[in-house]
Amino acid sequence: MNIEGALKEAMTVEGAIGVALVDYESGMSLGHIGGGPGLDLEVAAAGNTEVVRAKMRTLARLGLNETVEDILITLTGQYHVIRLLPNSGGGALFLYLALDRSRANLALARHELKRIGAYIEG
Repeated sequence: MNIEGALKEAMTVEGAIGVALVDYESGMSLGHIGGGPGLDLEVAAAGNTEVVRAKMRTLARLGLNETVEDILITLTGQYHVIRLLPNSGGGALFLYLALDRSRANLALARHELKRIGAYIEG
């Protein structure tokens, strides 16, 4: 599955508002679908890059030998799920999925992002 196909599949998750594949070393979005006036995916990609970097620095400082699977941010009306893809061909990538909280099933969304991420990791 290519990047566009993976992003399209992520948008089929119930409640999906927007999705992006992001390189967290550069902060650049490699592709995105959805978003809109209330969700600028380019801005979200850059901002969530900082979240991921901060978490990675914290783990290193704590000396934890752990791997981040995903990061969840809950807003009053949305869920934002960041799924790290550690085996993405040496890259530092994550999938970012924004969901309408009133329509989303968070457990299912996390499961689907894990499955889609596995395709991207190859």
